[in-house]
Amino acid sequence: MTSVPAADQDRGRAPSQRTLRGLDALNFFLADVRDGLGPYLAIYLIAVRGPDQGWNEATTGMIMTIAGIAGLIAQTPAGALIDRTNHKRAIVIAGALAVTASCLLLPFVTNFYLVAATQSVAGIAGAVFPPALAAITLGVVGPKMFSKRIGRNEGFNHAGNAVSAAIAGSTAYFFGPIVVFWLMAVLAVLSVGAMLMVPAKDIDDDLARGLDETAGEGGEQASGIKALLQNRTLMLFALLAAIFHLSNAAMLTSVGQLLTKLSGKESATSLISVCIVAAQFVMVPVAVFVGAKADAIGRKPIFLVAFGVLAIRGVLYTFSDNPFYLVAVQLLDGIGAGIYGALFPIVVADLTRGTGRFNVSQGAVATTQGLGASFSATLAGLIIVSAGYSTAFLVLAAIAAAGFVLYLVAMPETYGFEPPTSASKPPGSGGSEAMAVSPA
Repeated sequence: MTSVPAADQDRGRAPSQRTLRGLDALNFFLADVRDGLGPYLAIYLIAVRGPDQGWNEATTGMIMTIAGIAGLIAQTPAGALIDRTNHKRAIVIAGALAVTASCLLLPFVTNFYLVAATQSVAGIAGAVFPPALAAITLGVVGPKMFSKRIGRNEGFNHAGNAVSAAIAGSTAYFFGPIVVFWLMAVLAVLSVGAMLMVPAKDIDDDLARGLDETAGEGGEQASGIKALLQNRTLMLFALLAAIFHLSNAAMLTSVGQLLTKLSGKESATSLISVCIVAAQFVMVPVAVFVGAKADAIGRKPIFLVAFGVLAIRGVLYTFSDNPFYLVAVQLLDGIGAGIYGALFPIVVADLTRGTGRFNVSQGAVATTQGLGASFSATLAGLIIVSAGYSTAFLVLAAIAAAGFVLYLVAMPETYGFEPPTSASKPPGSGGSEAMAVSPA
């Protein structure tokens, strides 16, 4: 038996070492699958198909926006499904297989609408992973160890991204960008095996949706919109999540497109893989640190660092187009994105503790986050085509700076937050919803 005491304290049992190793493996192998092709999609469409087939930064950005919108529409239903189902493992496995199948079809379709359809399916299927992984983790370790375990999850997630990007970059040099598709297939199979390492009996489905012993069971299942409207602080956090991704989502994609133009399609996949690996190796210790220290330091100071670093990164991209310089700047993504990935489920758990609406709220906030990410690609693509890369990076940096200011002046510390639990309580009516307890 493991020494982790959380679930034992919360439900009278502790997770086994096999279960915890399964969580580690799941986060590692699912890392690349959960995001689909990501920045490799832009490289494939621009570098392999190119302008002769009608693909440039604007049309590629439009594909990513369409796929993103499809995914964000699915976010809240995905969260509600995870709250209600006792078959979370099956949903993760089905999602992994669907994302991989959609990506494997891409080399065989050329029509704009068919490409958009394949990536939209991947976006919809991928919507289940964030709430499912967070719910399974909460259901396994319980709320007392959730922050620390989420940091560990993110560490393995970033390590998985780094390893897969390194493999893609090194093999693409010899076999071309197509190697990314086959790598995803292998990772999907390994993800299924990792999910099966976590026994269904070790997942407490009440804890997994944010219920605790004092909240009772079988309560009302609010929709994602209703869950947001009942908690004004959650609404504000949803807006901040959208701002962060409106700034962040297009940065790596835009760097990949710039590297494609500077270095040619032969080197583009390898170079973007270097960018990803560099950032992911920074994200691993950052995520583990955030998980270990989020309770002691507080969520707000750490989140402000994420917004600040994101703004600085956007500005620094404009100083040089040297590929080695761009890769060096990409290291900052490891700080900003590493913090965000670790803190997002922790803050949502803070704001929904005891309500039984953890996953549907995750889905609702992820929907607004997805809106920001989806429009980021189109915004950057249009600016690049009309005004150049430097202008696009500066606009994205300004968006991040605005998010920093809004978080600083309007968002409370959420550690110890008392969420509203009454369905009849009007939004912003005062009481515990307006209170935030500083970390001990």
